[in-house]
Amino acid sequence: MKKLFPLVTADIALFTVHEGSLRVLLGKRANAPELGKWALPGGVLDPASDSDLDDTARRVLSSKIGVDVAFLDQVATFSGAARDPRGWSLSVLYYALLPRDQVPAVAGNKTEAVEWRDAFAPGSRLAFDHAKLVEAALTTLRSKVVSAALPLHLLPERFTLTELQRTCELILGHSLDKSVFRRRLKSEPSIVQLEGEFLYGAQRPAQLYRAAADFRF
Repeated sequence: MKKLFPLVTADIALFTVHEGSLRVLLGKRANAPELGKWALPGGVLDPASDSDLDDTARRVLSSKIGVDVAFLDQVATFSGAARDPRGWSLSVLYYALLPRDQVPAVAGNKTEAVEWRDAFAPGSRLAFDHAKLVEAALTTLRSKVVSAALPLHLLPERFTLTELQRTCELILGHSLDKSVFRRRLKSEPSIVQLEGEFLYGAQRPAQLYRAAADFRF
């Protein structure tokens, strides 16, 4: 019988800051097609259990990677007859942000292993068209930060302004002027100063902050 509908999937570019660089999570595929190749976490829409593709994306992250994220949003839709050997397919690409202190990820169903790859150079021989998908998700993330959105979902619950600036720099790929960055944050409602709480180290104590309760990236 002729199939009336395409293969519908959700793929997720999960970003974090790890070992001083912006990383994206890839999993080694345990099943055909593209057995043994590295790919973004993804899964097929299950009409019986998923009310929408957002549900599919969160189910994939939970079952295959074992993580829950505070931020998940759609990037774009990719479709075509040649992008998947199983037939005409449609994939909705999401991007998600994981705090650096939650980096440890455990491979789950249908995933042999996971790796945090450099987001700017994840590898050109990824499964399907996932190199293109990573690039699209990274472009969306950078565009948000360029437009002054703060990537607080990549930071631990308490953070310093230096950590926040460094995270922005890792996403943008260039340094930011410290004085300009700090002036911008003086009237920023997304961050809350934690009175009397500091990070102590070799330098003078650094004031700690948290994201506002109503923060949205």
